[in-house]
Parts: sequence; C-alpha cells; structure tokens
Amino acid sequence: MFEFLGGEFSILHPYKVLQTKTINMNQPTQKEMHPEGQVSLRVEGTVMTIEFGHPRHNNLPSHLLQDLVTALDQASNDPKVKVVILSSSGDRTFCAGASFQELVSIENQAQGLEFFSGFARVINAMRRCTKFIIVQVQGKAVGGGVGLIAAADYALAVDTASVKLSELTIGIGPFVIAPAVERKIGLAALSELSIDAAEFRSAHWAEQKGLYAQVFTQRQDLDQAVAELSNRLSEYSSQAMSQWKSVLWSGTEDWDELLADRASISGRLVLSPQTKAQLASYQKK
Repeated sequence: MFEFLGGEFSILHPYKVLQTKTINMNQPTQKEMHPEGQVSLRVEGTVMTIEFGHPRHNNLPSHLLQDLVTALDQASNDPKVKVVILSSSGDRTFCAGASFQELVSIENQAQGLEFFSGFARVINAMRRCTKFIIVQVQGKAVGGGVGLIAAADYALAVDTASVKLSELTIGIGPFVIAPAVERKIGLAALSELSIDAAEFRSAHWAEQKGLYAQVFTQRQDLDQAVAELSNRLSEYSSQAMSQWKSVLWSGTEDWDELLADRASISGRLVLSPQTKAQLASYQKK
C-alpha cells in the first residue's frame, strides 16, 4: 500500500495509479495501521516526509521496499522538493528489518536473490537520490533497518534507538547492507556490530561511531531537531546540495552490481540446512 498525503494525493502501486482524491489536511483523522503495512508521503513546502509502517515492528516486506524505492525516486525527480525526511510509524521500533514471514518461505536461489535484493534497491535509491535524506530514528533498528539509517545523509535519533545486526544468528550475514554501514561507521565498528550479533548496541554507541549525528533524550526534541534541520536545508541551493551529495557518495558508483552480488550470497546461504533449521526453531518460539 502506497499513499500520498497532502492536498492532492494518489494511492499507488509501483508503476500504476489506482486512485486519486483530495483530503482536507486541517481535519486530522485517526489512521489505523494497514495489516500489510504502508508507505505514505507528505509534502510541506519543499520538504517531503516519507513514512513507512507495518504492524510487525515496522518490518519491511518486499512490496513496502518497492514502495520506498518508488517514493525516493519520486522525491529525487521532483524539482519542488529540496529535502527528504525518512521516518517510521510508532514509538518503540524504527525498523525490524526484512519480513521474517517472507524469509522462511524462500525455496530456491531465484527467490532468495529477489528477497535480499529488496534492501539493495532501497539503499541504491537513497544513494542516487539527488536530495539530502534525513532519517528520523525513534526506536530500535535491526538488520536492514540499520542499513536504512546508514544510507541516510544525516541521521538523528532518540537515546532508546539501539541497533543490532543479527544476521549471523540465523546463518546468513549482513552482506547487502554492509557497504552502507561500513561507509558510515568504518570496518572495525561494523565487525563489532556484526560479529557480536546477539547483542544490541546503544544509541550513544551508534552516535560515537558516526551512525547518528546526534541523540536526544526526548521524542519531542528529536522531532524539533529534524524539523529545524530540514527547514534550514530547504533554504539552501538545490544545485549546491545535489552536487555536494554526489561528492559525499563518490566511490559508490559500483553499488548496483556490488549489492546485487551480495544479495546472491545471502540468497544461497538462506537455503542451507543449518539456516533452514535455525529459522524453523524461531518459528516455534
């Protein structure tokens, strides 16, 4: 499910418009979480907010990952948008990573490659987006959620936003997101986070390593800081910011191929008997 909120909006499926209508933003309504999750867009001035949500701790099944790619590409191509804020619903969890239900259903290498390519596409969409992306982290992040944070141009968080790369515990590894995480925090910190795979690292650890630019004790302070930063950036030259982003991301031009290769590694490993047994044990818990 993909919806655009703010004046004219469309509920979209990638490549196909399903519905268009107008809503009154001055009359807020209680929005229930869609059982299959959702990605929503909101534009205020020159700032686009992309928010994702899913009832299972904001995990990201394949259809939501594709919706994120579509939203990021839309932001990149919209000349009126200068800054992108990426956030998620709720308070306790930013993102629990990929869908466990989809993971356990993989039966062959083709399915494995497609599954693990989901986060690869989102990371590359964030990389090639011509606008600065601020990620607002209001809770814990696991696996692919850490990859989203690392692929941000700037990340702000609350002090409960601990991080974990748990992939080794189920017999795979953080192959797809590792280039983005290493680029942000370095190889030593990536090694620590990925090898001690059963433990969370605190938000302050993530701040010290460079994953977060700043950590706040209160959610309202985080919200205010994100708003103030995005408003300041919206006053800057779009061309200057786009050119500077390309400099900051220099050396990543091969990531389309690199992340696809990494997805194929995970796609093979997930079919191993040991990994299948480990996944089955998690299902029984």
